Amino acid sequence: MLSFYFQGFVTGAALILPLGPQNAFVMNQGVRRQYHLMTAALCTLSDVVLICTGVFGGSALLHQSQLLLNLVTWGGVAFLLWYGWGAFCTAFSQHIDLATSAVMKQGRGRIIATMIAVTWLNPHVWLDTFVVLGSLGGQFPVDARRWFAFGAVSASFIWFFGLALLASWLSPVLRTTLAQRIINLLVGSVMWVIALKLAQSVIHLS
Repeated sequence: MLSFYFQGFVTGAALILPLGPQNAFVMNQGVRRQYHLMTAALCTLSDVVLICTGVFGGSALLHQSQLLLNLVTWGGVAFLLWYGWGAFCTAFSQHIDLATSAVMKQGRGRIIATMIAVTWLNPHVWLDTFVVLGSLGGQFPVDARRWFAFGAVSASFIWFFGLALLASWLSPVLRTTLAQRIINLLVGSVMWVIALKLAQSVIHLS
């Protein structure tokens, strides 16, 4: 069964490593050293729900409805374009607030709401965890599915907490105006590229 665990771990790691809204948000919270471990925990918990639901039958249900899949994807394209635009606006703004009281005193509720948005409104998360991992894991016997899902969940846990802790450790270097401009330019570019690819995939399948 360990082979199924490692298959889930490697596949999950390959899907989660590219920069996306989730990773960008966890990294930014780590740089600010503000509820970064809570953010990592909530992202991991979201992945647990999506991966397990997808592996144990949810993925097949979504695949049966092309309309639902298209709605999820187009909604996500709009979200990614909006998120990328926000990153570009920050990158090109004349003044970047690095550690103002308004930024550093954001309540837990606002952080949780943002985490929900970058996770549950992002079709890339759904496609990676719910659809891709769900489709792969759903092909295995029930016992093997558990190990596959556990492997994928382990990858999410290690990645999110590792990213949050690493960003916190590098905070003195990353919390500068130049670094923040570069990070936001990178995030904005990646969000728009992902949105374009998702839109192309829907148009191609239509």
